[in-house]
Amino acid sequence: MSFTKRLKSQHLKLVHHIAQSGKLQLAAEATNMSQPAASRILTDIETSIGSALFDRGPRGMTLTQAGKSFLRHSQSILTAFENLETDMVSLGAGNSGEVRIGAVTGPAVRSLVPAILKVKREAPNIEATLEVAPSSTLVRALEEGQFDFIISRLSTLHDTRAFNLTPAHAETVSLIVRKEHPLADKKNLTLTDLQDFDWTIQERGSPIRHALENAFVDEGAAVPRQVTNTSSLLVTLGLLAQSNTIATVVDEAAQLLTRSFGDDKLRVLDLKNQIKVPPYFIIRKANQHLSRAAARVLDEVMRSF
Repeated sequence: MSFTKRLKSQHLKLVHHIAQSGKLQLAAEATNMSQPAASRILTDIETSIGSALFDRGPRGMTLTQAGKSFLRHSQSILTAFENLETDMVSLGAGNSGEVRIGAVTGPAVRSLVPAILKVKREAPNIEATLEVAPSSTLVRALEEGQFDFIISRLSTLHDTRAFNLTPAHAETVSLIVRKEHPLADKKNLTLTDLQDFDWTIQERGSPIRHALENAFVDEGAAVPRQVTNTSSLLVTLGLLAQSNTIATVVDEAAQLLTRSFGDDKLRVLDLKNQIKVPPYFIIRKANQHLSRAAARVLDEVMRSF
C-alpha cells in the first residue's frame, strides 16, 4: 500500500508541529500522542519515502529538503481539510448553501422576499434563487427537482399524495390603471362599469383569470372582450404607461407598484366587491429532504403566514 494512503491528518500535523518547535516531545504533546508513538510515525513516514524529513542536531530538528517539500504539500492538505470542515459545519448550521424557490407573484412579494432578506442578513453566504411563474410551471419544475419548495396552487390534475402541502394564504385581485384613466378616481365601481374597457389579464386557465371571469358572471356583467393576455409584469407596466388598459394583479403586487411609482403614475381602482383568488400552498415533494439552508428559509416563510 502506498504510504500516502496510510497517512492521516494527525500525521501531517505531527510533521507541522515538529517543524515549528524543532522538538519531537513538544510536537507529540501538541498532537495528543506519546513521544514513542510520534517517533514511530515519523520513522515510518521517512522509511516509506526513503528520505529523512529532519536533520537531528543538538539544537533540535530542522527540515531537510525532502522535509520542506513534504511540509509544503501537507500544509495544503491540512488547509483543505480545515476548509472542508468549515464548509460542512456552515452547511449543517444553515449558514451557507444554495436555495432555489419558486412562487406565484403574491407570496413572492408578501412573504418570500422578506424571508430571504432576513435570512441573508443573518447568513450572507446563503445563495438564494427566486423564480416567479404561473403555478403550472412551478409545479412541473418542482416535480423535476428544480426547486427546494414552491409557493403556488395545485391543480386537480396532480396527485396530492406526491406532495407535502401547507395551506398559506388567499389572494385578492386588484385592478390598476394609469392616473389618466377615466375611472381612476371613481369610487365604489362595479364590474359592469368596467366591462367595455381594454384589459390586460393573465392567460386563460390562470387562477386570476378564472377568478375575474367568475366575478363578472356573478355580478351579471359581460366578460371583457378587449383583452391582452400576458403574465409578464414588465409588459403589463408598458401597456399601463401607454394606454387606458385595466390590468389585473394580486393585491401585494398592486401595493408594491403604487408605492414604487406613486399615485401620480398608477391607481388601484376602488371596487364595490372584492375579487378573491383560491388560496395557494407551500408545496414540497413528498419525502424530500431539505438542506439546512432551505429549511431555514422555509421556517422564515412559515412565520409570515
